[in-house]
Amino acid sequence: MSDVVVKNKRPFGFYVCSVAFMFERMAYYAAKYLIYVFVAATVLTGGLGLTTVEAALIQSNLVAFTYLAPIIGGYISDRYIGARYCVPVGIALMGAGYWVGSTATDAVGMNIMVALVAIGTGLFKGNVAAISGALFDDKEQLDSAFSTQYSFVNIGAFIGTTAVGILVASTFAQGEVQGFRAAFQVCAVICGIDLVWFLFGSKFLGEVGKKPFKLGKEVEKDVVVENKPLTKSEKKKVFAIILISTFSVIFWVFWYLTYLAAYDYGAAFIDMNVGGFNVPLSWFDSLNSMTCIALGPVLGMLWFKLSKTARGDLSLFKKLGIGLGLLGAAFLMLVFAEFSRGVGASDASKASLLWLIAFGLLLSVGEMFFSPLGNSFVAKYAPNKMVSVLMGVWTFATFIAGKSYGYLYAFASKFSVIQAYSVIPAILFVAAVMLFVFDKKLTTLLEDDNDVNEDALVS
Repeated sequence: MSDVVVKNKRPFGFYVCSVAFMFERMAYYAAKYLIYVFVAATVLTGGLGLTTVEAALIQSNLVAFTYLAPIIGGYISDRYIGARYCVPVGIALMGAGYWVGSTATDAVGMNIMVALVAIGTGLFKGNVAAISGALFDDKEQLDSAFSTQYSFVNIGAFIGTTAVGILVASTFAQGEVQGFRAAFQVCAVICGIDLVWFLFGSKFLGEVGKKPFKLGKEVEKDVVVENKPLTKSEKKKVFAIILISTFSVIFWVFWYLTYLAAYDYGAAFIDMNVGGFNVPLSWFDSLNSMTCIALGPVLGMLWFKLSKTARGDLSLFKKLGIGLGLLGAAFLMLVFAEFSRGVGASDASKASLLWLIAFGLLLSVGEMFFSPLGNSFVAKYAPNKMVSVLMGVWTFATFIAGKSYGYLYAFASKFSVIQAYSVIPAILFVAAVMLFVFDKKLTTLLEDDNDVNEDALVS
């Protein structure tokens, strides 16, 4: 056995992709906030003067279709155009969309913006993730790498959501007129910077993404291109990815619900006053982003070190199970908060802010066990001809969740806090236990033994 020096060294191209993600998310989360306030604000304050219902509809379309479009963008890069050429086109379309938003005078203009941003995201999101995964020869580094990349994503989200409010209300404001339009233009400029960065950084990507992924992820090697059907083991891997995406729907529909639950319950029943300072409930978003930023490198290093031990890393199924369990534990914090203030008591009786902080920390840690590892899983096991499409399937799960959680919240609101927020953890715990119980069987879906045997028989 030869000695192996273990180093968690990542190619610079990985950081090119990660920073590109950071800029894109910065613009996206800023615009997501802007849409709602801009559309619903009065004309006198610089808005469109439409209803909050129209504003919510446009915003929900942005969220939904930017998670649906990557399937189409992935299909294009898998079969027709190299991913690294799709990405800059996508960035340019997103920038154009945000600029259209800055000039919009009605709902039609805003919907044009949504369409451009969605198409651009479709060409960008799954393809950048696919390029990131293809840069690594050692696939054991992928869980670590994508956990770190998720920190970059959250840095962008944190800056976007934090800075935009300041820009709108102060920097770009002129009297009563808020700086909505100028803030949309900033989003477009961020995309311009992102475009320049990615074009500059493309030279660090080697040959990855120059050709459609069906020709092979490592296109610098000689590849014989044959339009073969999927092998038996490849079909199993595709099934495993789709199955995990189903669990992703469960995770994200309840993850989105946590925000409605936190804002609803927190506003009414949590004491937000600390030493005379009234803590803004919006800081709940900041807590989530900051926790994810801090945990990305930590968990990334942990996954890498575990992968190099004799026992090996935890399976993805167990990690996702832990993520589901932590999300369930987060909801229990609201149950405990309700017990602490008195079940069913009026809003005059408040629970400690510590319960809400514990709620936010648990859901954020659960997110870090779940979200970034999906991209890693697809990058490891997706067949070449389907890698970007299956990246899109992973994000499509979020589209389904995004379209569903509002209905679930309306249903849950019919019940008491104790009833609703006790049943939800039970569902999540059952899903988590299923992933642990069936871990070995699920792991067999990822094995190549059948193909090896088939090849031996053929030869």
